[in-house]
Amino acid sequence: MKGPRIRALGSIAALWIASGCLLATPVRAASAQGNLAPGTVLSRENWQLAEGLLPPEILQHYREGHYQNPIIDWPEGVYRWDPQFVAATESNRGRYTISPEGTILEVATGKQPPFIYGLPFPQIDPAKDSNAAIKILWNFNYQYWNEGSSHNLVRLVWVRPKGVDREAIQDVYFQYYDGQDPDYQLPNPNNFSMQFVSVATSPADLHGTASLTWRYRDPNKRDSNWAYVPALRRVRAVSPANRSDGFLGSDMSQDDGPFFDGKPEDFTWSFVKEAETLRIVDPESFQGRPERYWLPEGGWRTVWANDKVVGFQFPDWRGIAWAPVRAALAKRKVWVIEGVPKDRYYLYGRIELYIDKETYQGAWNRKFGWNGEHINTLQVVAYQRDKNRRPTDGKEEYQWSSHFSFQCAENVKLNRATVAGLVPAGKDIPNDRRVRFAASFFDSATLNRFGK
Repeated sequence: MKGPRIRALGSIAALWIASGCLLATPVRAASAQGNLAPGTVLSRENWQLAEGLLPPEILQHYREGHYQNPIIDWPEGVYRWDPQFVAATESNRGRYTISPEGTILEVATGKQPPFIYGLPFPQIDPAKDSNAAIKILWNFNYQYWNEGSSHNLVRLVWVRPKGVDREAIQDVYFQYYDGQDPDYQLPNPNNFSMQFVSVATSPADLHGTASLTWRYRDPNKRDSNWAYVPALRRVRAVSPANRSDGFLGSDMSQDDGPFFDGKPEDFTWSFVKEAETLRIVDPESFQGRPERYWLPEGGWRTVWANDKVVGFQFPDWRGIAWAPVRAALAKRKVWVIEGVPKDRYYLYGRIELYIDKETYQGAWNRKFGWNGEHINTLQVVAYQRDKNRRPTDGKEEYQWSSHFSFQCAENVKLNRATVAGLVPAGKDIPNDRRVRFAASFFDSATLNRFGK
């Protein structure tokens, strides 16, 4: 089997992972401190084994029986990158530096490059480099942007400890201009980093509420944001300063995005530490590729046949409602970096990011108030990637091998959460990557059209 090995899960745990059924009791309680071997199920029976390996608020969930997940093996060196991405990363060695504002510049010219492909900083040494933290963040961005522009229909669910308060269906579109496979690179006369549209399709009181964002690569140019509110029947410009506020009143902000979607130059970054952590992963992505097909207009659609992911979707689940029941945990080495907003009106005074050292996928995003109080933790699921062959030209490319998505913004102060990424009921739900949109799609006329 390619990729990491999921060792000795035991018959009950293996059935749980394969079918999405619940696990009422641990498969095996490890007997010695630190014995988190693959196949162990971390639970209230053995939570002490994860001390120092999880953020305290997440460890508390295991201690109190809120979470329960098996451990899988994810050794280094088996993550599947696009060969051309690896080659581009290597060619970037020593090519780029960081400006005082935090922008990537070419060493040779001292100017911002018009386009970057591959990880811009293949080698980072925090002990010798005062810019290590923001270089790590830029690597996170470029590995994620490489997955391509996307279209997803997803559920945004407001959750209390024992159930759901409400939910909305969001039709979401991202177009990325930087970091793309050259086959997918777009003309970029406006020097965009990305464009974004989100439209609420339900419930009735939110239907037609839409937002549009343009993000620029220029470090001195703020995001352009617009919103369409059905009650006003018009598009209005809104301040980019409110990207830290809860999206539609939820506990998830626009700056959360896939893990962290703030503009790097809007923060002052510092390196905290290198650490080993347990992180949430999609175990099925290491077992086999999901169903996926090529769209007529280009790009890949992934089909998720099983929509059950979190606690409230399982009638017999006895933990907390937003628990990632279907997920597993894997031990990974991470960079921990810290960002302080330059805007004093930003909702959070400090953001702490855990980013995988090998894959640069995000793990934990912890937010603190200006007084230092811990407020919110964003939890996201990691994945493996698999090979696909484009039917148009036969070229091989890699896509994330996800079988589900899990993003959970937990308001630790108010004991509630917002879960995103769950698919709505129905057939052929958009779950698309490396798609193309007309540049005119991301304008105010689109908001008016969706809002009617």
